[in-house]
Amino acid sequence: GAVVVGHVVLWRTRLGLRLRAVGEHPEAADSLGIAVLRTRFAGVLISGFLAGIGGAYLASEQASFTTGMSAGRGYMALAAMIVGKWRPWAAALAACLFGFAEALQIRLQSIGVDVPPQLVQMIPYVLTILALVVTMQRVRSPSALTKPFEREG
Repeated sequence: GAVVVGHVVLWRTRLGLRLRAVGEHPEAADSLGIAVLRTRFAGVLISGFLAGIGGAYLASEQASFTTGMSAGRGYMALAAMIVGKWRPWAAALAACLFGFAEALQIRLQSIGVDVPPQLVQMIPYVLTILALVVTMQRVRSPSALTKPFEREG
């Protein structure tokens, strides 16, 4: 459901078009009268809200909040976006791949594989790094990513 909503919002609505415009070509968006800083701020608020929902769900699944409970999953989520080339469907597939690796390491630990547990626990992280290495040559990030916008004149 969330992937469908994300795809529709980003690719079929005015808000999505504006979010993509201020991330790719903020000067062009500004020339069309789009409030670049306000739109970027709205995007940050929306993503923070969604991340908060994810964190609350994670804490509720573990019945409490504990230090380090995300265990690098935020890094994996960012890697899924990069591997998925900033597209909701592709990022969801990358997240499924990383989730499969997480489930595999849990399963291997439960059946008692005859290798050090640290090696088994590394599986999702190693797969994430390998996926990034393989796809980074073909991925083009939004051109204005991490660049501050300042109106000229």
